[in-house]
This record gives sequence, structure tokens and C-alpha cells, in this order.
Amino acid sequence: MTTFLLTSMTIILAVLGSIAGNRWIGKLYAKSIAILSYPETLAQRSRIRERCLAPLLAFLFTFTALQHADLVPLRLYFVIGFEYFLILYTFTDFEQEVIFDDMLLPFAIFGALYTTMLGLPVLDHLLAAVAGGAVFLLLAVLTRGGIGGGDIKLIAALGLWLGSDALLGVVAAGLVLGGIAALLLLITGKKKRGEYFAYGPCFTIIALLAALS
Repeated sequence: MTTFLLTSMTIILAVLGSIAGNRWIGKLYAKSIAILSYPETLAQRSRIRERCLAPLLAFLFTFTALQHADLVPLRLYFVIGFEYFLILYTFTDFEQEVIFDDMLLPFAIFGALYTTMLGLPVLDHLLAAVAGGAVFLLLAVLTRGGIGGGDIKLIAALGLWLGSDALLGVVAAGLVLGGIAALLLLITGKKKRGEYFAYGPCFTIIALLAALS
């Protein structure tokens, strides 16, 4: 496949994905208004996503396709799908501090399919999902809600995709990034001690960087 054709396909996929993603998030916001952190500024907070999702996806998909052109097509499609869901989670957690179960379930299913269809060590990935989810559940209890339910399910789903070694790296780097971000928010007065902090984007951004490398 030529570079021009590959780039054209990824851009088309990005445009279609952005349309579907914005509509999906809009519907989830509308039916889950009670769990949103900032419902009064919903339209304002969604504006950046609505404008930037298509070009961001186009860059990610094209870069991934060109960077990993040697991958078998099936694996490349899975990697692009992996990036797609992580971008959606990043936006919803930044906008309203929520990661929806309706988005996490297909992500987990695709992760299980990715592991089995590509012949990856199923037991290791399954153990990573269970152990990762259990550790973050314990952290949620110890921090009295400092870690949200969406973060717990996100880590479990990432375990299905990444396996134990890669998940450990993502979690460690994500916690460090989250600690730095939380400290900066406290220093600048944008968050107060004891207020909920969205850790999800710290893990999704690290996982995205790992996928692009």
C-alpha cells in the first residue's frame, strides 16, 4: 500500500471516528447528567473536543500507520482502535471527570480479542487485568475516593491489552505524572486538598505514548 493511500485511509477513518465519537460522548453526557462534575459548563468544556478531535485522530492514526507499516494489518487496526478509545477517555475525564462504562466495556472486549487473536500470552494479560483492577480498588478504598471507579476499570481493561510488564510501566509513569499534575493544581489553587483529581488522563496519555513508540 502506498504512503498516499495509507494516509488517505487514516484521515478518512479519523473524520468518521471523530463524528461517531462526538455523537457518542454527547449522548452519554445527556443521559448521565447527574454524574457529571461540571454539567453547568458542559457546552463550553465540550467545544475544544468537538473542534480538535478530528485533526488529533488524523495525526495519531497517520503517524501510527506510517510508524508501524511493518505490522500485520490486523494488529495495526487494533492499535488504532486502542488509541481511539484512549483519546475519548482523555477528553471525557478532562471535561467532566468521568470515564463511562459504556465506553470501557467495548474497549475491554477488544483488548481480550487482541490478546487471543494475535497469540499473546492470555494468562499474563488476564492476570494483569485482575491484579491491576484489584490494586486500584484497594487504592480507591485507602484514598477514600481519590481513585475513581472509572480509573479502576480503565486499569483493568488496559491489563487485557498490555499484559503485566507493560501495564506496570504505564501505571508507574502515570502515577508519577498524576502526582506532578496534582501538585501543580494545588500550588496554582485550581484544586484544593481533598478534592477529586482525574487520574485517568495520566494513564491514557502514557499508554498512548507507549503505542506511538
